Amino acid sequence: MPRDRDVKFRVVTAVQRYVANPLSRRLPFQTLVETTGRTSGLPRRTPVGGRLVGREFWFVSEYGEKSQYVRNIRADPKVRVRVGGRWHHGTAQLLPDDDPRARLASLPRMNSTAVRLFGKDLLTVRVDLTD
Repeated sequence: MPRDRDVKFRVVTAVQRYVANPLSRRLPFQTLVETTGRTSGLPRRTPVGGRLVGREFWFVSEYGEKSQYVRNIRADPKVRVRVGGRWHHGTAQLLPDDDPRARLASLPRMNSTAVRLFGKDLLTVRVDLTD
């Protein structure tokens, strides 16, 4: 990864990890994805911007395979998603063949803009809900 991209990644993820995500997780209607930590086994909650379509929840990871929650999904695809204040169980699918930029066009505009602006190596994620 070129140095400027590495610096951008480190700055953005630090701000998300220590400022934005802790605040966002406290908002009652913030959409969250809960994975199981691949090393700790503890629940890990990450704010995401996505959309519920039928029994599927779609979102785009802004750093693809480098995102910690994507690495957790790869280790254990069983997740929970909080949408509209309600938790749903499901199985996450990483979709590298899906066009994430096209997918962002169908997702909430504000989050999609931030993902386009800050993200690199975008990756589409679909959660097939079971309840």
